[in-house]
Amino acid sequence: MIPQIKTSPMVDALVVQYLNELKSIGFSGDIATDYATRLSLATDNSIYQLLPQAVLFPRDSHDVQQLACLAHKKSYQTICFTPRGGGTGTNGQSLNKDIIVDLSRHMNRILDLNLEEGWVKVEAGVVKDQLNQYLAPYGYFFSPELSTSNRATIGGMISTDASGQGSMVYGKTSDHTLATQVVLLTGEILETGKKSITEVQHIIQQNNTIAAIYRTVFDYCKNHRDLILQRFPKLNRFLTGYDLKHVFNDDLTEFDLTRIITGSEGTLAFVTQATLHIIPLPKVRYLINIKYDSFQSALKHASFLVKAKALSVETIDSKVLALAKEDIIWQSVQHLITDVVGQDLQGINIVEFAGQDEVDIQQKFTALCQQLDQLLDNQQAGVIGYQTCQQLSEINKIYAMRKKAVGLLGNTKGVQKPIPFVEDTCVPPEHLADYISEFRALLDEYNLTYGMFGHVDSGVLHVRPALDLCNSEQRKLVKIISDRVVELTTKYGGLLWGEHGKGLRSAYSPQFFGEKLYNGLRLIKSAFDPNNRLNPGKICVPLNIEQPLYAIDSISRGHYDKLIPVSIKQTFHGATECNGNGLCFNFDINSPMCPSMKITANRVYSPKGRAALVREWLRLLVELGVNEDEINTIYPQKRGTLIELVKRIGNSWRARLGEYDFSHEVKQSMSYCLSCKACSTECPIKIDVPDFKARFLQLYHTRYLRPLRDYAVGNIEVYLPLMAKAPRFFNFFMKLSITDYLSKKTVGMTSLPLISYPTLKKQLIAHHSANIKLEYLESLTEQERQQYVLIVQDPFTSYYDAKVVYDFVKLIEKLGFKPVVLPFIPNGKAQHIKGFLTQFAKTATNAAQVLSRIAKLMIPMVGVDPALVLCYRDEYRNIAPQAKQDFMVQLSHEWLMQVLDQLPEIERPQLDEFYLLGHCSESSQLPASSMQWQSLFKRFGAKLIPVNVGCCGMAGTYGHELANLADSKRLYQLSWQKALNRYPKERCLTTGYSCRSQVKRFDKLILNHPLQALLGLLN
Repeated sequence: MIPQIKTSPMVDALVVQYLNELKSIGFSGDIATDYATRLSLATDNSIYQLLPQAVLFPRDSHDVQQLACLAHKKSYQTICFTPRGGGTGTNGQSLNKDIIVDLSRHMNRILDLNLEEGWVKVEAGVVKDQLNQYLAPYGYFFSPELSTSNRATIGGMISTDASGQGSMVYGKTSDHTLATQVVLLTGEILETGKKSITEVQHIIQQNNTIAAIYRTVFDYCKNHRDLILQRFPKLNRFLTGYDLKHVFNDDLTEFDLTRIITGSEGTLAFVTQATLHIIPLPKVRYLINIKYDSFQSALKHASFLVKAKALSVETIDSKVLALAKEDIIWQSVQHLITDVVGQDLQGINIVEFAGQDEVDIQQKFTALCQQLDQLLDNQQAGVIGYQTCQQLSEINKIYAMRKKAVGLLGNTKGVQKPIPFVEDTCVPPEHLADYISEFRALLDEYNLTYGMFGHVDSGVLHVRPALDLCNSEQRKLVKIISDRVVELTTKYGGLLWGEHGKGLRSAYSPQFFGEKLYNGLRLIKSAFDPNNRLNPGKICVPLNIEQPLYAIDSISRGHYDKLIPVSIKQTFHGATECNGNGLCFNFDINSPMCPSMKITANRVYSPKGRAALVREWLRLLVELGVNEDEINTIYPQKRGTLIELVKRIGNSWRARLGEYDFSHEVKQSMSYCLSCKACSTECPIKIDVPDFKARFLQLYHTRYLRPLRDYAVGNIEVYLPLMAKAPRFFNFFMKLSITDYLSKKTVGMTSLPLISYPTLKKQLIAHHSANIKLEYLESLTEQERQQYVLIVQDPFTSYYDAKVVYDFVKLIEKLGFKPVVLPFIPNGKAQHIKGFLTQFAKTATNAAQVLSRIAKLMIPMVGVDPALVLCYRDEYRNIAPQAKQDFMVQLSHEWLMQVLDQLPEIERPQLDEFYLLGHCSESSQLPASSMQWQSLFKRFGAKLIPVNVGCCGMAGTYGHELANLADSKRLYQLSWQKALNRYPKERCLTTGYSCRSQVKRFDKLILNHPLQALLGLLN
């Protein structure tokens, strides 16, 4: 029995008082002090972990103004605040030990659009890709590009002056931020934007806080203009914290305080709204993937490529390419970056040309291709090949792979992981190759491996040394290497923070800027935040305060993770290896990644949030003395006794009365997980939440009773075959409203499906081959067996949707094969989902033994439901390794692809069009499946169009649980319902039983399985 985790870090009494008063004055946003929420925001995409006191989620600018006004009261002037957006920073910019103000959950509205003047006005929580998705139909986009664009917020981009691919042409966020609305900690609203010198002189003559801010910035930047221009490097990616250089325009006729806000990392004010410059989408885009024999060759060739006047030149080394090849993303780009025969591909440069003038772009593109041909002919510059992309869809696929590079590095095998702390240095591009040579020598000196990628056109290269931060000696290297890299960047006329801001690297600012300019930053901080209450410890401190800045080797996640034994980390590897890249925050409703995060907008219910909670839960268990074997085993050390049951009853009763146990917060987070498995492939680190969720549930329920519905779900494969013996009898009762009422009240289940009638067994009576016994097959020769196909049943399709299996039997017969429906063998998927791991291991072992014996017949074994078939490949391997993996159950399309050449090739005068709505597990775990289905439909004389959708909201039995009903429906409406309304419903198909069940429940439609459509085409 796991122990009770009785306490969580307390919230200061003054903070509690502040929060209570904030609520009483009408703050309409969310207020969170629970340990789970605080933990979920204690990390970002950096190596650091800082636990906040509380988290505020304002709904609008008025809420932000309210919290600031209250904070300005004398009694609360020791409380500090840190604004937060998408939490994608690599240097701890949005981490602190105070109150976090998260602007991403609610403040995500697009407020106004003016195409004539070329601007859009948004709230700070709008995601970059969300904005561009909105602008695309108008032919415009917000141009600063970055790898985290599907979860980075505009407020965060402004705070870090974000930029990325294409910045030599498109610039940084500050170049496109026309105006901001910010809330000062006094509660006053400051509107920034370009102003004439006359306007500014009028403002500074007034006697208020805003006038004092204008006066301070204006006077300092004007009086020190020569020093600022002299000291600031002429680099595209030069970040200062407060942009003293661009406050004035070149001829000193305009002044713009916006430039002080961009890059300020939340140390001056809360950015609540922004007016952004937007530009027309390029009409023409060409891309070239250039391949090299060494990464050094790729770097040295960069300056030559920059002269080609391309939009961007991106580089990726062989380590990142190798990791990409192991990821789901490679499926989409492997035909665009093929290996060169007889050559070892060690790096690529991605060169893009884009613009409005097709003739100009075509000429630049053609000229570079001709130059590359000459280099290939003469075997020069290390170029070993190149490929071109001229279709927008293919270009986007290449960049999707490049964007995922950050996360992919975290999937490096072993305890040493490439981590960010010196990974966005910037030097003049002409010095990049020499600089990197010295950088590599420095890392080699410490015997460190590393991955590299970046923007070579602007001299920025992302270098991530691999360290084990649980090792105290390796943690020391963070400071040692940082110090030496600062010296190295200085030598080459660059700087440490070229792209990702300062954050906890701010302590290097004084030596970089020099005393006079650094005091200028402090003077500006004093004007905005004289008491150092906004994101303290970053950028600088006010002049009258000597509080130190955070050190670069401040508390890292490794400080806590080192306390978890290695064997436990291996068992719960999904939770312990999460590197915080945040891809699970993807806003796109058509992405399968983490439906519970999408529907709640709560980071606690994301894979990253769940991983953080489980890591802390494991650490606390170890601290309480629970041994490794107890945590790791799926088999209990002893059978449950009556005494143990009585204890669980007592524990559960006290829990209902409100007795605290941190385990309850972890359980709450897990309850919202749909076990869709998208995280296990979509996440670059392969964070498999359903795996560690199942392990957690098993341990949790050694202390607390399970709800009845868990037993109802976990034993579904026991009672379904029994119910199928009298389907009409059971269906009669299932249709009664009293049954639904009792089901809701007793087990918390609703909308339970009916047993198929006629049953599968009844439908198969007329099909002799389908009822053949295994003994008969064993008597056949190997050649005779090649005519047969074995259908492996799953509980949901066989007993709730039997017509699909029956139609598969008919399809197999039509194709000239002999189908045999195997006796039903329990799979155990439902047991795994509910954390009955002891039972699951036994079920899996039994199924594996049976299927292994059948596999010896060398006859294909095929199933129709993706979630159940993929369970044999995934959960069986992870939870029941003792179940021999010497059998293979294929999905129907996999088997059909194997016999594709034997299938009839049908030609039709007019192609019938069908639409495939992807099942989330199949789409994630078998990314090639939609293309394979397309090939099959083409063979049958029809056209299949894949439709990108997110989760349908059913996910096995999740949607039938009463507690999840509302969210299940909202998830369905979010993506699936919209897709079905766009296409002819009778032509829409899906492979998943859960998906068909959800459509039937909410839209009263019967969707076909693609197999049924193929059968129809044959008929």
